[in-house]
Amino acid sequence: QVQVVESGGGLVQAGGSLRLSCTVSGRTFSSYNMAWFRQAPGKEREFVAAIRRSGGSTYYADSVKGRFTISRHNAKNTVYLQMNSLKPEDTAAYYCAARNTLGVLTTTNYDYWGQGTQVTVSS
Repeated sequence: QVQVVESGGGLVQAGGSLRLSCTVSGRTFSSYNMAWFRQAPGKEREFVAAIRRSGGSTYYADSVKGRFTISRHNAKNTVYLQMNSLKPEDTAAYYCAARNTLGVLTTTNYDYWGQGTQVTVSS
């Protein structure tokens, strides 16, 4: 059984930083393409960032480009999301997702999801 577990959320002031972590267990982590999504109250879940299983390609939503960085450590079965220059509009529950198929990584078509970690940015 594959398990996806996020951590690292919290409350931060605007302009601050947070690093989210996501650990995947149950199968070979290096076989998964990984992504972060977020969902604010009353809004649809939206793509934030993704990374191919090799780590060679990364993708970002325009709203976070230049501020967020996705990375992975395959030996630790972990993917990270470094979030800098946070804004109040970044407030949301952040979800980690995994899939072992190819294709576009920016849609919600993922096989496994975590429970989410809350990020709150105060102004």
